[in-house]
Amino acid sequence: MDTLFSHITAVTMDEAMHVFYDYFVGVTDGKIAYLSKLPPKEQPKQIVSGEGMVLMPGLINCHTHLPMSLLRGYADDVDLATWLNDYIFPREDRLDGRAVKAATLLSIAECLRFGVTSVSEMYNFCDEIAQAVAESGIKANLSRGTTLFTEDFDFETYPACRELVALKEQWDGFDFGRIRIEGSVHAEYTSNYRLWDALGEYCLNEGLGMQVHLSETKAEHEACKERYGLTPAQILDCHHVFDAPTTAAHCVWLEPEDMALLARRGVTAVHCPVSNLKLASGCADVPAMVKAGMNVALGTDGSASNNNLDLFEEIKAAALMAKGRTLDPTVMPAQAPLMMATVCGAKAQRREKECGMIKLGMDADLIMLDFTAPHLMPCHNVLSQLVYAASGHDVVMTMVRGRMLYAGGKFLTIDLDSVVRELAEHAMPQVFLDKPDAEKN
Repeated sequence: MDTLFSHITAVTMDEAMHVFYDYFVGVTDGKIAYLSKLPPKEQPKQIVSGEGMVLMPGLINCHTHLPMSLLRGYADDVDLATWLNDYIFPREDRLDGRAVKAATLLSIAECLRFGVTSVSEMYNFCDEIAQAVAESGIKANLSRGTTLFTEDFDFETYPACRELVALKEQWDGFDFGRIRIEGSVHAEYTSNYRLWDALGEYCLNEGLGMQVHLSETKAEHEACKERYGLTPAQILDCHHVFDAPTTAAHCVWLEPEDMALLARRGVTAVHCPVSNLKLASGCADVPAMVKAGMNVALGTDGSASNNNLDLFEEIKAAALMAKGRTLDPTVMPAQAPLMMATVCGAKAQRREKECGMIKLGMDADLIMLDFTAPHLMPCHNVLSQLVYAASGHDVVMTMVRGRMLYAGGKFLTIDLDSVVRELAEHAMPQVFLDKPDAEKN
């Protein structure tokens, strides 16, 4: 046995939602290999005292844009269209791969600090993002966000699609599946049917998942209906985007017919409550999605629109948003958003057989929280405490496949000092400092 967590409270997130007190959880060869009230007979290589601690499955962030940490706080208190067109897109146009890798490593450090063990990422410069993921030890489903604003399109020659193919060939399945590659239609309003048809076919034929932004704002949703007489979900479905396993971010303005359609197609909605509130995009009707039969996971969106990657904030916000929307305090009990951040996230990433629960044989993707902090005492109900009182700052250890990536306040796979220097010396000047006219040309 490599690691034994002793005398710990284990929140398993299993089918019966077991919470085990004063338990022993053992890890061998990256897998959960021991779960018992009694200590094991064999001597483990390492013992981690769990007194006063809570062990639970690592959180899964099913929608984010890791490199956007560079733009954290750059454009706040504006609507989505203004935020994108006047602030974000112009600065993103100045990115290079070196800046993206540094920003990605910064964001991964933030994820690990806050107990996230796997992310679903949509961006460009994906090779550099994959390098950062590979070095850090986190899990990731990476997609090359793809737009198309012209009628001239050929999948074989279109740069973003060529990047996707190269990314799939180089990185899909890396480290026994720690990295998975997916396709991405950025959104209905940033592309057209030529891209939808081609990407849908490619992902289906290659066995890849699909990521998409869907019905994030009312303006986006209604404009699509004016163009096509169909909602974004309906028009993308007509062009077979959902034939591949799909995660659809936001889903704020879905109509009942959309929810039924997406449930039939097995599409996961990724709820991003903090970003949606901050950009005033609206409040997604998660209870209705669940009632329609949809899987619903959680995401932070990028840290430029959130402005952090603390998924515990999303857990709490999801619960509060549902209660506020329905005026029903019982509509989303504590276990529901916890499931969205673990079990449902694993299903969205097609990793449900490997993680999302503390269960024998599953990957040891585990996080430990310190429940001796003043704001977490007394503890009458562990699940409620995790949802309504805890934050990512209470995480004291993050482990992926039995390997500690963050512990004791230290990042064990990321040289954060080097990342910070790279951000200061290259990334920030690259994106924000005006360049001489000769260099611009």
